[in-house]
Amino acid sequence: MKYCVRLKRTNTSYEKQCSKERVMKKLLIMSTVLVLAVLFVVSSENPIRAAEVIVKMAPPPPVSVAVVGRAPSARHVWIPGYHAWKGGRYVWIPGHWMIPPRPGVVWVAPRWVHRGGGYVFVAGFWR
Repeated sequence: MKYCVRLKRTNTSYEKQCSKERVMKKLLIMSTVLVLAVLFVVSSENPIRAAEVIVKMAPPPPVSVAVVGRAPSARHVWIPGYHAWKGGRYVWIPGHWMIPPRPGVVWVAPRWVHRGGGYVFVAGFWR
């Protein structure tokens, strides 16, 4: 690969080659930034989905009612508790206060969906 050096040359083909290389470098950098930005938006808008585990037992117990209490600050949002599947049984994961990752997003709570003769856990996420 040729490196473009800022020297005055009389050879115009050399100058054209250097300007082409600069343009290609800029295009490569801009396209890389664009791809990374798109990946960031997609990953932050959609939950990352792991392999589904279908629980072929009774549905999860009803959600427990908890006393929420006062928010630590005006920016905090209550994330309700839910039942997770761990160690071959349903386990209660208690709710907690959390600051949203960016303004204007809403928490979509996790849930259990009846599918395939059992129940599939759909993780919560910010939308």
